[in-house]
Amino acid sequence: MVRNEYTHRKEGNIMLAQQKDETVHAKGKPLILQLDVAGNPSRWINYEQAAFYYAKDLVAWSMGADGFRLHGGKSRMTGARSFLDLNTIIAVRGQLGDKQLFRVPTLTNRTLFRRDQNMCAYCGDEFTASSLTRDHITPRSRGGRDVWGNVVASCGPCNKLKDARTPEEAHMKLLYVPYAPNRAEYLILNNRTILADQMDFLKAKVTKESRILNPIKLS
Repeated sequence: MVRNEYTHRKEGNIMLAQQKDETVHAKGKPLILQLDVAGNPSRWINYEQAAFYYAKDLVAWSMGADGFRLHGGKSRMTGARSFLDLNTIIAVRGQLGDKQLFRVPTLTNRTLFRRDQNMCAYCGDEFTASSLTRDHITPRSRGGRDVWGNVVASCGPCNKLKDARTPEEAHMKLLYVPYAPNRAEYLILNNRTILADQMDFLKAKVTKESRILNPIKLS
């Protein structure tokens, strides 16, 4: 028996699959990009969740050049084996409402470090995620908020040197400007194995300031 990684909720007369976490595991198959019916990126789902939407006729439209086929059991009557063709980008009915493309995503260290390309904002060196910290440009003790526009990746020594000061007070130049990724960029940052057609679709929807389009270049 396959264990599905989603719960269900009812919206009107439609039963919708609801993911428990932002990131799901594909179990050896590519993650599928779920959109709302207007084409706004929503989340990554696994093939089991996608199959549920197809089976319930909730897929409004689909696209993508890298689809794949799931095989099921054989019919006792004909001996024919059932199958289901899945696209890698699907728009699901009943998902339009909060326009997630324009909603500020949740701030996490994992996504922050990937936004900043694992580069310390003060010394400019690259580090593993385990060696980076979240630095508040305006320290929280000075009224700084824990939001995308006030945080950067920082190595431990630089964070300690800056302490509870602003970069100007610490005489530490900020090497790049922080920004809030939109939903499309957030989905790119949270999936290491994005298919080419999915990447093309998402890159077309990121903001102009995105480092997906403009990687950090130190002079």
